Amino acid sequence: MKLYKAILATALAAASGIAVPVLGQAPAHAASDVGVIANLWNWSWNSVARECTEVLGPAGYGAVQVSPPQDSMTKGGSVWWDIYQPARYELTSKFGDEAAFKRMVDTCRGAGVKVQVDTVINHMTGQGATSYGGYSFSKYNYPGLYSSQDFHQPTCQINQGDYRNDAWRIQNCELVSLSDLNTGSEYVRGKIADYMNKLTSLGVSGFRIDAAKHIHPGDLSAIKSRLIGSPYIHQEVIQGDQEAVQPSQYTGVGDVDEFVFGRKLREQFTGQIKNLRTFGESWGLSVPGDKAVVFVDNHDTERGGSTLTYKNGDTYKLANFFMLAWPFGTPQVYASYTWNNSEAGPPSANGGYATDVNCSNGQWTCFDRQVSGMVRFHNAVKGTNVANWTDNGNNLIAFSRGDKGWIAINNEGGAVTQTFTTGLPAGTYPNVAGNGTVTVDAGGRATVTVPGKSAVAIHTGSTPQPNDKEATVYYKTGWTTANIHYGINGTWTTVPGVPMETACTGWKKKTITLGNATTFRAAFNNGAGTWDNNNGNDYTLSTGTSTVKDGIVTANAANPCGSSSTDTATVYYKTGWTTANIHYGINGTWTTVPGVPMETACTGWKKKTITLGNATTFKAAFNNGAGTWDNNNGNDYTLSTGISTVKDGAATANAANPCGN
Repeated sequence: MKLYKAILATALAAASGIAVPVLGQAPAHAASDVGVIANLWNWSWNSVARECTEVLGPAGYGAVQVSPPQDSMTKGGSVWWDIYQPARYELTSKFGDEAAFKRMVDTCRGAGVKVQVDTVINHMTGQGATSYGGYSFSKYNYPGLYSSQDFHQPTCQINQGDYRNDAWRIQNCELVSLSDLNTGSEYVRGKIADYMNKLTSLGVSGFRIDAAKHIHPGDLSAIKSRLIGSPYIHQEVIQGDQEAVQPSQYTGVGDVDEFVFGRKLREQFTGQIKNLRTFGESWGLSVPGDKAVVFVDNHDTERGGSTLTYKNGDTYKLANFFMLAWPFGTPQVYASYTWNNSEAGPPSANGGYATDVNCSNGQWTCFDRQVSGMVRFHNAVKGTNVANWTDNGNNLIAFSRGDKGWIAINNEGGAVTQTFTTGLPAGTYPNVAGNGTVTVDAGGRATVTVPGKSAVAIHTGSTPQPNDKEATVYYKTGWTTANIHYGINGTWTTVPGVPMETACTGWKKKTITLGNATTFRAAFNNGAGTWDNNNGNDYTLSTGTSTVKDGIVTANAANPCGSSSTDTATVYYKTGWTTANIHYGINGTWTTVPGVPMETACTGWKKKTITLGNATTFKAAFNNGAGTWDNNNGNDYTLSTGISTVKDGAATANAANPCGN
């Protein structure tokens, strides 16, 4: 909300420096089973839905946090903080209406991603008279909802000195002149609970409580007792040194947003990351790891200057890598829009309504995509301890997570080549933090070159890739010259992109190396200012051969300038389910959840034959159509052409037909 940055600056400036690391300290583990949260701040509901299907679900994100969906006062899109001034609890926000919200929730849940809502319940507005939904109100009068008697009376304003001296005023007076709801009132509690229960009825699984520090924890507990089911709750309680209200006072209600975490990482990643060996609660973090939602930055801190942000480039990415690799708290990855004016709202149109996200136009960070490999790493190493720590006394560190994963982070400018003890079984593993592979010998050792300002991370359960993946794109056009401007994991070529060659009459061609990525975004231009960017949405392309013609993408396509073959795969799945679906992805393009039905082949076995085009392998997971999944512990199964069987978590290629000939 407006002026949060002032509160943050004071609170964070007052906090003390880091504690002296204690050698051998064991980091705390997160008890929450939420998984990694993607905070898609100020994304429209249509954009969130698309991201759940195309990125978050396949990457293994457990949840997505969306911006406040309630109707709010409007500043016509000029600022970001109007959404934190509710006018009523109808779902008519700048991000879409209730129908769009419901579609988004259903789509995300179908992709295996739970939805959390940023929930504003401490206050209503401090200014304005009209909402995005066309509703008229005043500061203490919201027809059909609240009147003056529903706010703390007599009114008072929070002063800066109150933070250290007066908890009552922090929780009963007005925060930056926002009308402060009397959350001790049974009527107010009921209206808030009704709003949250409505969201739950639409499929929402959790809530981030905005400005929880300004609500007495007893009031929050009373509201929570009225909620349907057991939604996950985490609360915004910004820690301030020696303040009267502390995050620890709220852990009985739910988890707490850990603001100190990101500030400590900024100190180390702009200093010496070798100190992170003992990183944890002893460093002055505000709550234990099993109660903490941790993040490198969020919408408040990126504007307050206390944390790293997307503006810090590779250093910011490395800090996020560390967060996802280190066993403390429930990690949250922040993705929003770029800005120069800290007050500015997201890209908008038609009176301030947020436009759909376009990850290629420089207006959105889409950072959730840049760390998708490390989300898989986080999921693979869950429950393991840190071991095999190595550092160079400065800004290169490496450590393993039990025998499940290993990472090296190089925050220095130049590359480092070294032999590391990884703790992993022998094998060749893809680098999920970048490109290339790592070969581990029988002793668990690997000689690795870690580029400057980069990382190498490997984990068990990942599919070894002897070579980087490639995509060949054929583009139908009458242009004499054509360029392809593309982005892999959110990193784009410089405009206008790279030249395409002539493949045959009317077709341009380009082969692109993708590293470990399986999909990418692209647009085309003639080098003279004429673009084809799929009406502003860009094209989503994948490995293998794709054609783009008349605005339509065809994956696993035949060479339009020659001939190609088409392969099939027959999958037998051992299960006791009455009904089974196979949800599969070919070259990164997945079926719609829950996938396609399998037929009964014989007792205990389901079967499906799939056309692969030019692909030779694909990824798959199975479900019973009622929410029960077998996705190989979050890694999916890698299957190939011919006959494969999947039984008891093991996939067998070139298998015999388990039902006979």
